[in-house]
Amino acid sequence: MPEAAPVVAVTGMIAGESPAPGVGVIRSLRAHPKFRGRIVGLAYDALESGNFLEGVADDVFLIPYPSQGEEDFFNRLARIKKAGGLDVLMPTLDAELLPVIQAEGRLKKLGVATFLPTKEQFLLRAKDRLYAMAKKNGLPVPRSRAVYDAASAMNSGLPLPFYVKGLFYEAFLASTPRQAAEHFEKVRLKWGLPVILQEAIPGDEYDVCALGDGKGGVLGAVPMRKMQLSDKGKAWAGVTIEDKKLLALATDAVAALRWRGPLELEIMKSRGKYYILEINPRFPAWVYLTQGAGQNLPYACLELALGKRVRKLPPYKTGVMFVRAATDHVMPVGRLESIMTRGEALQEAKRP
Repeated sequence: MPEAAPVVAVTGMIAGESPAPGVGVIRSLRAHPKFRGRIVGLAYDALESGNFLEGVADDVFLIPYPSQGEEDFFNRLARIKKAGGLDVLMPTLDAELLPVIQAEGRLKKLGVATFLPTKEQFLLRAKDRLYAMAKKNGLPVPRSRAVYDAASAMNSGLPLPFYVKGLFYEAFLASTPRQAAEHFEKVRLKWGLPVILQEAIPGDEYDVCALGDGKGGVLGAVPMRKMQLSDKGKAWAGVTIEDKKLLALATDAVAALRWRGPLELEIMKSRGKYYILEINPRFPAWVYLTQGAGQNLPYACLELALGKRVRKLPPYKTGVMFVRAATDHVMPVGRLESIMTRGEALQEAKRP
């Protein structure tokens, strides 16, 4: 009897100047020759550009922000499952991961699978705890502080310049104590407390996208060197490289955390030394490069969520690059109207 094709829900449908990982995850799933399922895009805003890209999501549903509470978030997923089926949830945004992790038991009872880190693993690599965790496990990181008021930002003891970071997103370079206080307030108002101060280390930027098995092992990892950055510091072009030190650093980080699921390491190379700037608990926006390099990490993660055995992936290809492009998509306004009025946009064949 043939295996039933899964219905997979993916969040993070923003594909603009500061893209979210969702579209890259979906494109990776569709690129795998064995994928036969349906894909549901979950969006927080009707105008998230991934909602309108051809060949991406079969259906799109609006969902409430996790900050509105676990109940609303969970109940919406339950209604989506009842309406059209839902087997696997692949969240791709930092701010939504903890509510999803906390709801894992309820989701399992609902018949929705995930492959995510535990709450403890998630919190250990958070920006306010990264420095302590890394030092305990011998991982190289810049000096950092978690602060709760502007005065502490101005008198942190860190050498200037340093970065002022939100717990989830955004970073601003402060060159003076006054700038540090100004950036602190900006970040606090948008992302809350604590605010993270991190030593600025000059050098070349690298990323590693990896998939942990939850037992300390790495099933796949692809390092890339950033070739071009957007105004917001996002990778706009990159190329896979051969670098054993980068892979060793990713392996050590996954082992220290016993990480389960996808993650991204942002790394700075300065004077021959490597420093972990951040460990992001999800796939990066550039994840589609991993399947192009021969390691389809999103598809492997889907298989793990479905309870399948996944062997360590074959070596990735070096010298494979990506370049992000901004394009205009023209379409009838009906899809937007459906999302805004009904909270969903279904394939025409499924409409009542």
